[in-house]
Amino acid sequence: MTTPLQEEKVFKDPVHKYIYVQDQTIWDLINTKEFQRLRRIRQLGTCFLTFHGAEHSRFSHSLGVYEVTRKIISQFERNKYEDWPREERLLCLCASLLHDVGHGPFSHSIEKTFGTHHEEWSCRIVLGDTEVNRVLRRVSPTFPQQVAGVIAKTYNQEIVVSLVSSQLDADRMDYLLRDAYFTGVNYGTFDLERILRVMRPYQGHIVVKESGMHAVEDYLMSRYQMYWQVYFHPVTRSAEVLLHNIFQRAKHLHEEGFAFRFLLHPLPNLFRQKMTVHDHFLMDEAFMQTVLMQWAFEEDPVLSDLCTRFLQRRLFKYVTLEKIDARQIERLRDQMRSFGIDPDYYLDIDFPSDLSYDVYRPGEQDEKLPILLLDSRDTLTEISRKSEIVRSISGIHMGKYHLYYPRELLLNHADKLDKNLRKLLDI
Repeated sequence: MTTPLQEEKVFKDPVHKYIYVQDQTIWDLINTKEFQRLRRIRQLGTCFLTFHGAEHSRFSHSLGVYEVTRKIISQFERNKYEDWPREERLLCLCASLLHDVGHGPFSHSIEKTFGTHHEEWSCRIVLGDTEVNRVLRRVSPTFPQQVAGVIAKTYNQEIVVSLVSSQLDADRMDYLLRDAYFTGVNYGTFDLERILRVMRPYQGHIVVKESGMHAVEDYLMSRYQMYWQVYFHPVTRSAEVLLHNIFQRAKHLHEEGFAFRFLLHPLPNLFRQKMTVHDHFLMDEAFMQTVLMQWAFEEDPVLSDLCTRFLQRRLFKYVTLEKIDARQIERLRDQMRSFGIDPDYYLDIDFPSDLSYDVYRPGEQDEKLPILLLDSRDTLTEISRKSEIVRSISGIHMGKYHLYYPRELLLNHADKLDKNLRKLLDI
């Protein structure tokens, strides 16, 4: 079992003001090399190229998720709720702290290219030969498996999983407030303290007292606004498209036996999808920025150009389309090839349905547990059945296609472009 710290540790935090560490296990986890690596991973990937303040790290977010979870549990314990399993306190805190420990550099772009997922890596780190695992095993031999189960959403108590992963979890509550703060936008804010006061453990679920429905509506509206104004900002997506194409090109060149001038370990293992936990530890954004700078001087003109574009923020331009005409896109690809521009790396169609973020789903089609309201008669109702506001923003709306392309390259061939294509691309 864990022991309390002799003296409470405190982190100063711009979002929560203070983050309190009271358990030796939590303090030891924070000081592992795997958790400290999160200082070198940005929370919002390429978003800093759109919102220059978005330089905050996965480290600060993970501390924030831990703190929100700690506040929820403290509120449950103060009120002596019988449905709260007090023995699960440390498990919830550790899973909250470690839920993102497996994130890689520019994680979603790398995950898309190489078919990996940060939650799988988080579990591998928790269960592998790591400092994190050794700290967890001091609690009990089976404790790492329990923490991994919560992160993977396979743990047998829903009430524990839902604190870390649900439609109203500590993860989302922290990243909305933190991302709004660092991007400088106002619409990501909501009344966290009010939500914490109306949350209850009830019959194995985390529920919300019905009188707190409006605070939850405010939270979901904040998520809706952040979704469209920050997480799906088309300039940020342009940078992600570019980064994805860089990794795709490098992976293709490696498969073709291209003689890279610069190919540090563990990049070959990344290309072969044979990364170890130790390899993963070496992959941070400082490493990848160095790789991109070196690849900008590779002899392959496509890889060199794409890396230079990313480093100098010469992103692809975009046009917004209501629908996609497949024949028109194929003509555009053919014309680009005739100009010596490879459409596999210089033309992309993006649609919001592939985002890692969603606004709200009632639960039927999503692994995220829905938000349940508890009324005065102790009846549970899924929130969208009582809230018109939530019904109006459930699922994905406003979905439009963005067509990304290198405008300046096509301008050089504007006189040869088909008239309809010039109109499509606004050239």
